[in-house]
Amino acid sequence: MFVSFATNPAQPDLDNEDFFAATSNVAVLLDGAGQPFGAPGGCSHSVVWFARQLGVRCLEAAADGAATLSDALRSAITQVAALHRHSCDLSHDSAPSSSVVILREREDRLEYLVLADSVLVARGNAGTQAITDNREAMLAEQFRPLLAVAGRPGRTHDVAVKTYGQILSEHRNRQGGFWVAGADPDVADHAITGALHHEEAHIVALLSDGASRPVDRFDLLSWEYAIEELAAGGPKQWLRRVRRAEQEDPDGSRWPRTKLHDDATAAIVLPEWV
Repeated sequence: MFVSFATNPAQPDLDNEDFFAATSNVAVLLDGAGQPFGAPGGCSHSVVWFARQLGVRCLEAAADGAATLSDALRSAITQVAALHRHSCDLSHDSAPSSSVVILREREDRLEYLVLADSVLVARGNAGTQAITDNREAMLAEQFRPLLAVAGRPGRTHDVAVKTYGQILSEHRNRQGGFWVAGADPDVADHAITGALHHEEAHIVALLSDGASRPVDRFDLLSWEYAIEELAAGGPKQWLRRVRRAEQEDPDGSRWPRTKLHDDATAAIVLPEWV
């Protein structure tokens, strides 16, 4: 399959906590999350380290055609947890975690796995469909009014962001909340999985939540238009659109959010049959 991607850090002087990699028939996108490196917490490893370790192992495990994608994610989480279980408290709320998207091409279909808030978008004969795990977004929407002051400096802003983060933390990897890849391999059972057949997938896009903002956060355009623009201009041009939209709301007053700019990764995949 043909793959093209672009990625951009939230700020030039900050590490990019997204991860993307692909082989001839597997593509993997992760969007890491957690406390900044060196912050108090249960894990001494950075989010970048975690996303890289987990992403590489997802790619390797998914390359085993005998394994389901859920089994591949389960194996990858188990392996990475073993790397630092004895030196880190992986049960701590600030331990690194990540969203996961895995796409695997077979002769007659594209298999997919989506966990947390990254997005898979496919265009085919019948139109465009977005496959996303919206459990975190639904929960976040309930408490998003707290972020009405997110872009304004000062104590009120700091307290609002901290409170919002604590609320989400209390619902992470719990029934009734949402699921992300961390140290517990059982979260693989909560991922959204399925398959796209030839007529459903002429082009597929993988987007971290920082790259999907124009559609699912800012409501500026539809998924149909988004994938048209991705196909025409490519991932790099799409990320320019993302940054322009963010710059038009420099204080977060129009679109309240914890991060005025986020790491953004966009990839397009053309299956072999196209």
